[in-house]
Amino acid sequence: MLVTLVSGAPSFGQETNGVDLFLSLFRFQDEVALNNVMDQIEESWQDDYSIMTIETITIIQNSTVTQRLIKILTENTDLPTVSDLNDLYKWLWKKDQKLSPDYHRFKSELYKKIDDRFADYFLNHQENPTIRLDEIRWGGVLQDGIPPLRNPTMISVDEATYLEDDNIIFGIEVNGDARAYPKRILAWHEMFVDEVGGEPLAGVYCTLCGTVILFNTEHEGVNHEIGTSGFLYRSNKLMYDKATQSLWNTIWGEPVVGPLVGKGIKLKYLSVVTTTWGEWKKRHPGTSVLSLDTGYSRDYSEGNAYRNYFSTDRLMFNTPFSDNRLRNKDEVLALRFEENPDEKLAIAAKFLKKNTVYEGKLAGVNFVVFTDPSGANRVYRRGSLSFSDFDGNETVTDENGLSWTLSESQLVSSDGEVLERLPYHRSFWFGWHAAYPDTKLVK
Repeated sequence: MLVTLVSGAPSFGQETNGVDLFLSLFRFQDEVALNNVMDQIEESWQDDYSIMTIETITIIQNSTVTQRLIKILTENTDLPTVSDLNDLYKWLWKKDQKLSPDYHRFKSELYKKIDDRFADYFLNHQENPTIRLDEIRWGGVLQDGIPPLRNPTMISVDEATYLEDDNIIFGIEVNGDARAYPKRILAWHEMFVDEVGGEPLAGVYCTLCGTVILFNTEHEGVNHEIGTSGFLYRSNKLMYDKATQSLWNTIWGEPVVGPLVGKGIKLKYLSVVTTTWGEWKKRHPGTSVLSLDTGYSRDYSEGNAYRNYFSTDRLMFNTPFSDNRLRNKDEVLALRFEENPDEKLAIAAKFLKKNTVYEGKLAGVNFVVFTDPSGANRVYRRGSLSFSDFDGNETVTDENGLSWTLSESQLVSSDGEVLERLPYHRSFWFGWHAAYPDTKLVK
């Protein structure tokens, strides 16, 4: 890039493109120099400047530059009146993606100003990304700035005196190893990484979209050590892996930007039960539970984390889609099966609480959902059977009057027949719909 200074104002040679112009706004402090740069942005305006304008506004701490850039954007596009960044992104995402050929360098150098580690996410853009790069937003934290709990301390039921029976926990059982992760702790960390039941697992909690997903992090013999990238896609956290710094979509469980894209990697996901501590320990008296001794100083009291966010239906980060069949943060049971992952289904949690035995079919799979008094859901394959009753605890009855026992891994009939449990998770409606706009909904 050719840059010469004349009377304190930058003059750019012909090699300079829009990316260099926008990045130069962070190099100059002099008002004359900054105005010179913005004059050149205005004079050379192209459609692919829109996203760079918005992202520059996101992190530059100069109100004069911000106001001038918004004025330039408004005068050169059909941008309506806006009040915040969400409005800008909403406008942008209604259009086809227009990116400079050098946009990945812009994104890399821009966010490197916040955290050096961010640079590699976008420099590793040489593989075709599977999501729109202009939908990747900075979430306001550094890499692992919301610190994952790696091999956290677990304690027994008797030791967990800090928990009340009505506290919300996320329960898992893998190969007989039952564990509880209180929402009041996990909301501050959004991820745990551990070996459970002899398997390498990561439990990923996106507080913004209300999604808790349990992944086996090993794929074809390689264990992917994942963390929190600091970036979001459709208001859902993007993960990263330490080996390649590829970005991973949390709901899909697969890399979407970086060198691992196109390698056929997709993490297997398992079931997570959202329930109360009292209900979980009654079912699993030998469960272990996350200790308050996390190594971090946080206010882990019930309902403290994200209190204001959870108390309204407003979003912190918007998505390109909206659907008013449910409120944004109404919880849904999210289903997709390996038989045909292109088919998706959301079932409103309130509907299931009223219909404690619900039968359906998805991707050619007949399934049944049982919902206990705590509101916890468990999903099983049902074959050609139909079920008529659930006692709210562990006994269900089929249409022939045969009794079945419910566990975290399967349904077992009194004559020994076994039906397997199917994977699922809970989500806020807007988060699931943003990931899968074509999802079916039962409410």
